[in-house]
Amino acid sequence: MIFTGRKRSRPARRRFHGDGVVGGVLIAVVIIGALLAPWLPLPDPLTNNLVAMFQPPGSDGHLLGTDQLGRDLLARILSGARLSLMVVLIAAAIAAVIGTLLGMLAGYLGGWVDALIMRLMDIQLAVPFILLILLVMALFGTTLSNIIVIMGVTSWAIYARVARAKTLDIRELEYIDAVKAMGFSTPRILLRHVLPNLATPLVVLLTLDIPRLIVLEASIGFLGMGIQPPTPTLGNLIGEGRSYMLLAQWLVFWPGVVIAMLVIGCNLLGDHLLRKTHTRLD
Repeated sequence: MIFTGRKRSRPARRRFHGDGVVGGVLIAVVIIGALLAPWLPLPDPLTNNLVAMFQPPGSDGHLLGTDQLGRDLLARILSGARLSLMVVLIAAAIAAVIGTLLGMLAGYLGGWVDALIMRLMDIQLAVPFILLILLVMALFGTTLSNIIVIMGVTSWAIYARVARAKTLDIRELEYIDAVKAMGFSTPRILLRHVLPNLATPLVVLLTLDIPRLIVLEASIGFLGMGIQPPTPTLGNLIGEGRSYMLLAQWLVFWPGVVIAMLVIGCNLLGDHLLRKTHTRLD
């Protein structure tokens, strides 16, 4: 016998709406700890203490233990996080500025300018980031300024793509035609009437791109092509600790936890902003 009736509907999937709060908390914990580290009662992250080598977490006042030279791991993680975040944020700002300007020019002017910038974008996206960065580091050295600049100038394409797509829509609006008729110059139109409308999608994109830059900076440090020891970064802490993983697993585990907190926190915050602002990044 076949029973006909109303089909039982599947309950709608409930969304987790606390992702922005969780992401913000994860990021805030790392940033606040990194900023306050110089004033916290922690040992000097660069001072060796060979008597206290490989102390496990929680021993003799070392909350996260010590490394192969007896240096406090918590102090080195917070110091490294501060330096890594500075590199990532400055590089992201450089990439956002370059990409936004080129994307606005391509979308607003069109023609050969658009074609040229799009070809540059295709070339930049076709070259693997990590190989290009390693090549530049090998040629020009692993200074802090070199790392920041090369990370910035190799990351502009995604910002240019979003800025170009939004500018193509904005330039067709009536108020753009009105300001053109009033005789406004192209730079004034772009900076005063187009750029403000790009702020929301670019801020959302920035929060979603920072995790990639965090992992990229950590990868460079892990491979030994970033900022060199004894100055700590999250990447070179893991690179140094991998030689002692069987003896002192905490040397790799805790820097990895901090990287994961930053990446997950930024992704959660970016997803929250993407949903709240109804922004499309295509």
